[in-house]
Amino acid sequence: MQRGSDRLSVHRDEEMKHELQGLLRSGHPTRTEEWHDPEPTAEDDPEVAGGPITPGRSRASLAAIRTELARHLSRHAFPAGPRELARALRRAYAPDALIDPVERLPRAARYTTAQELAEALVGAGRQRRA
Repeated sequence: MQRGSDRLSVHRDEEMKHELQGLLRSGHPTRTEEWHDPEPTAEDDPEVAGGPITPGRSRASLAAIRTELARHLSRHAFPAGPRELARALRRAYAPDALIDPVERLPRAARYTTAQELAEALVGAGRQRRA
């Protein structure tokens, strides 16, 4: 017997899996009625609704980038250079928009914390915009 906080019955779970199967396999909505499809994100939606926070975004702050890095990197990834950190981010299925700026950092650099890495990413982003 399974104990937990399931809100739906087993039958409804199976029903929902069946409904989502086409979407999961095709990668796009499969409904014929357009009004059934979820509404896409708008430009003025909050950052979280618009996707991952990455160094290339104009409103990405140091704290937001550090938080995003910490979500994907453990303490065991440090100290390391950009190549090792990019590999660790890939293994953690981080978004490419976060991995690419890490790969562009100077190869000789070493980072001991997510804070140092975030500062380097924000600094590199400012240099590219200038």
